[in-house]
Amino acid sequence: MEHRHISDDVLYSKEELDRRARELLSDLEGRTLRNKERLAIPPQPMPELDPVIRSRRVDEVTLGYTETQAKVEALRCLQCKNAPCIAGCPVSINIPAFIQKIVEGEYKESVDIIKETNLLPSICGRVCPQEKQCQEACTVGKALKDPLKAVSIGRLERFVADWEREHGLYTLPPVKPDSGKKVAIIGSGPAGLTAAVDLRREGHTVVIFEAFPKAGGVMVYGIPEFRLPKRLVEDEIRHLEDLGVEFVYDFLVGKARTLTQLLEEDGFDAVFISAGAGLPKFMGIEGEDLVGVYSANEYLTRTNLMKAYDRERADTPILLSRRVAVIGGGNVAMDAARMALRVGAEEVIVIYRRTEKEMPARREEVIHAMEEGVEFRFLTNVKRIMGDGEGKVRAVECLSYRLGEPDASGRPRPVPIEGSEHSIEVDTVIFALGSVPHPLIRKTMPEVAVSERGTIVVDEHLRTSHPRIFAGGDVVTGAATVIEAMGAGRKAARSIHLLLTGELPPPKEAGTS
Repeated sequence: MEHRHISDDVLYSKEELDRRARELLSDLEGRTLRNKERLAIPPQPMPELDPVIRSRRVDEVTLGYTETQAKVEALRCLQCKNAPCIAGCPVSINIPAFIQKIVEGEYKESVDIIKETNLLPSICGRVCPQEKQCQEACTVGKALKDPLKAVSIGRLERFVADWEREHGLYTLPPVKPDSGKKVAIIGSGPAGLTAAVDLRREGHTVVIFEAFPKAGGVMVYGIPEFRLPKRLVEDEIRHLEDLGVEFVYDFLVGKARTLTQLLEEDGFDAVFISAGAGLPKFMGIEGEDLVGVYSANEYLTRTNLMKAYDRERADTPILLSRRVAVIGGGNVAMDAARMALRVGAEEVIVIYRRTEKEMPARREEVIHAMEEGVEFRFLTNVKRIMGDGEGKVRAVECLSYRLGEPDASGRPRPVPIEGSEHSIEVDTVIFALGSVPHPLIRKTMPEVAVSERGTIVVDEHLRTSHPRIFAGGDVVTGAATVIEAMGAGRKAARSIHLLLTGELPPPKEAGTS
């Protein structure tokens, strides 16, 4: 299947990319390469589906490196002794070591190195913003003065993880003898799953309580199929079950059982709250109650978890839209915009109050959206949503903006231009402005202290105001990345294990950060 990069005039097929990589590899393999020669190796493009075809299908867009491409890309690594990429990784993967194993063709050894600290490499290799983490610190990217030309660490991670799965070589980590201790985990997103693996490895009994009928958190209900196939998440859940982790579904902690009941009546020795940040933000403008207005959370849950794109067999209805406005500039906005095309929208417009340069979304996701036909209205924001007199969305009234001085985020502050009101005809509006922890936490979990933002307050060990309750991930930080949530899960698991073994220092002052 062919595809076109937005910056290229040449069509590439996966076969053509592999042929070019073979030509390169025949010249490079078996030689001792100097750093200058490694820096001259061109970054390997990712094979992708044709934009015209993929924009109406939910198939995964990126096809993954061929084996030859992976080897060529791995040869670009300078194997820096100080390994700045490791410091840029929230879970501290030994990146140079796993990449060197790819050069040597030892793919199983490569993925085993990754899984020493990251049990979800096939997922992280697809959805983590490596260009703002490990690849941002990469010496190659700095030498070439472009972080997008750094070694493609995420794509290499995906390659070896997919290779292991496709060859049926997945192995479970060893589990220590039963400790007699029992841990409850609230939420089955990346933080909860990571903590569950580490705690189970130590021999503790682990039970995950999930409010939804499926495990995976944002990886299942938030990230679309075309970016992260759900079969990969399902595989990881099965691996955890094989490891001995128990899952309890459709269970809303705080309603079905309180945290105190779990600890005092149900025999759990500790609790880890990793419930995420599930409450969407709105603007508080006129018209938000009209039919056709969605939060990105609702829209993506309907289309991902409940498969609303499959109109004949979907578990939920969804509005058949003609023109869709998506408000926001992050990855969730790109996901919602691209999914709207796949659900059947004729036109999708992303409205963002800064310029393309300031967009927080991954560059790759923005390019994919543009390739697929999503329109962008920069330096624009919605003032109100207008109805048709029958309670349905008819249009959005917008203001044009200019950029002013930097705000607290370091980005130029958007300043509205007086008298620039204009309207855009749409029948659907999707707000993708971020999310915060649900107020249900504050209302149903009086055992833990929360901040003014509704996030759970923790100390340096991720311990809450209750000495046996810990929290981490988006429920503490607000919306963040999959790999950052995994890092919190690992840290919480270490703290809980120390608590269960009597080695965790007592809190200096419960509930302080």
